[in-house]
Amino acid sequence: MLRDAAIPAGQRMRLLDLLFEQAERIVLAQLPLLLDVTLPVSRKIRHRVGVIQEFLGVLIQEYSGTLSGLFDPQTATPVRPPQETLGRIMTCIAWHIRISHLVASPNAAGIWQQLHAAYRSSRRLGLAETPGPDGQPTIQQSYLRVLLAAIAQPASFCSSELEFITAYIASCARPVDILENPPQDRTGVFWIALDSDYPAQALARRAPPADTFALYFACDIVARDTRQHLAALAKGAPASSLGLPDFADKPAGRGVLRRLSLLWGKPATRKFQRRRQSYRVNLCAGLEQLWQLMRHPETEGPLSEWMVTNESPDGYSLMHMSGETSHLRVGDIVAVRPMGEHAGEPAQNWHVGIVRWAISENPEHIELGMQQLAAGAIAAQIIRPVELEAGKLSALILPEMPPLRSGQALVAPTGQLGEQDTRLIVLVERENVEIHEVRPTALTEQTSSIEVFSVEPDGSGGQS
Repeated sequence: MLRDAAIPAGQRMRLLDLLFEQAERIVLAQLPLLLDVTLPVSRKIRHRVGVIQEFLGVLIQEYSGTLSGLFDPQTATPVRPPQETLGRIMTCIAWHIRISHLVASPNAAGIWQQLHAAYRSSRRLGLAETPGPDGQPTIQQSYLRVLLAAIAQPASFCSSELEFITAYIASCARPVDILENPPQDRTGVFWIALDSDYPAQALARRAPPADTFALYFACDIVARDTRQHLAALAKGAPASSLGLPDFADKPAGRGVLRRLSLLWGKPATRKFQRRRQSYRVNLCAGLEQLWQLMRHPETEGPLSEWMVTNESPDGYSLMHMSGETSHLRVGDIVAVRPMGEHAGEPAQNWHVGIVRWAISENPEHIELGMQQLAAGAIAAQIIRPVELEAGKLSALILPEMPPLRSGQALVAPTGQLGEQDTRLIVLVERENVEIHEVRPTALTEQTSSIEVFSVEPDGSGGQS
């Protein structure tokens, strides 16, 4: 109705602002409700999310339309400072992308082009680095916050971790320069093609096409700050004293910071080529379920069925076919085994890994990526000599898997083992009860669900 109404520009802008305020109330009320969604996202939630994102999309288009006259020399003085309009466009786009991340959905077509266009307009108007009103960030800072969240591979984090990343970037990430040439003395360099419909790309993985005008920014200093925050937390500093969100006090928060320091500072290149596949596997998810499966392989628990769409030595891409998935979480431990195997086959036929990313385009569809950790696992119980009264802890022992890992590893629930656990007693029940003493040497993976420690024999123990 507003589009068709013949009203003065000032009244149109005031009505848009009222709609923006309503959008803000809706988004801020709905975001907390998206933190506990399960996969696949239900039809009801996806419909509600779709309505909100459509609302935001209309606001983005209408606010962008009010800027078109600014580049016409015949246009009179604008009804409001263009920086405020650009700020609202950036806010709506950031909400739109953030909601997609929380429901593990691909970003809408054209949303990145709209973000890049708003930033390009701010550069053409000389407003990109002008301080925002009432202490709000500059247009360039808002732009970079969305880019930093996107290059952190949001599909590889659960919703609580995503909210922590958003808060961490807003409160702790220092301003980053955007350059027209790639910096030669920096690491963690990313490039942006302003005419494209995708976020920033790591220069280490792919260079921009020769006919593309690209902008560049480096994240090595942001990554260094993240490592410094992580080091201070490891020494016992509370998150509040460092100006960090409270989630940083949790083991999962420290795991996120560790991964951010690598994603921003040392973006990895693909180690292995992926091969297209098309075969079905059973999947078991969750540490407790895997423990039971490895301990009693003859009595398989609840399994779901998936199609392997591609694979490499370090992992798989999987598409859901049937079975329950509400318990599936990004960052959790899972195991897969090709279908057709007999239920009584040895447990090492199960390939164990971590859910690294998940995408759900509609209520009937889930895809996930699994990073392989081992071609099998052993159910074990852990006794901590420094805390005997805590009892036994269920865990998995992963055998070595060259070239991915040269030694054994231990998988335990997040937060159950600490740096004080320099020696662990491992009980393995097979035909006999085996007792081993091991020493954790490094924390190699840390998510909101599980932690993976590399271990080696302590030398003072034995077995019986």
